[in-house]
Amino acid sequence: MSFSLDQGELLVVAGPNGAGKTTLVRTLARLSRPSAGKVRLGGAEWLDAPAARQREVGLLSHATYLYDRLTALENLEFYARLYGLDGARARIYSALEKVGVRDLAGRRTGTLSRGQAQRVSIARAILHDPRLLLLDEPQAGLDPHAVRRLNGALAELRTAGRAILLTTHDLARVPESASRFLILVDGRVVDAGNRAEARNGLELRYERAVARSVEQ
Repeated sequence: MSFSLDQGELLVVAGPNGAGKTTLVRTLARLSRPSAGKVRLGGAEWLDAPAARQREVGLLSHATYLYDRLTALENLEFYARLYGLDGARARIYSALEKVGVRDLAGRRTGTLSRGQAQRVSIARAILHDPRLLLLDEPQAGLDPHAVRRLNGALAELRTAGRAILLTTHDLARVPESASRFLILVDGRVVDAGNRAEARNGLELRYERAVARSVEQ
């Protein structure tokens, strides 16, 4: 597969389980090493870039990367120190507010529901204002209200010029701010489209693309 993602774009990568969505995200986040191919970020080679450049990427994966015995605030303070952020406390509360869990700042994350922990994890991913945001099934475990809050935050980030890649298998929840989409099956891009198509008729395109791939 080959694609580009510009600043201010929200690219949705849709596909069934096992299509390769998580592998793609892990590769872009440098958690997995590809057997072949190249990745460029900001015009420079990415896979072998210095570790200091890792702060250019924010990641939400299937694991929350939160410490259960720490509060939401303490977790984010820990990550703020890792990134050397100034004005950390204000950034933390702003990130928690964006995803609607500011009132949970004092709760240990081990006591939170799956959806609440997911939102704190999203706050962790956007805390350092990365230029590239990788979100692997970010809506998993979220109720409709939380999905709306997340989609609103993504729209703001896109307007601010951030590049966002979001994977999903739930086409009904594709954000309104999506600019383009790819449909991935068995590690291959079998269909792609623009913003209008990402918001209208995507479910039908998805079903047809998957069906064609299975027949082949």
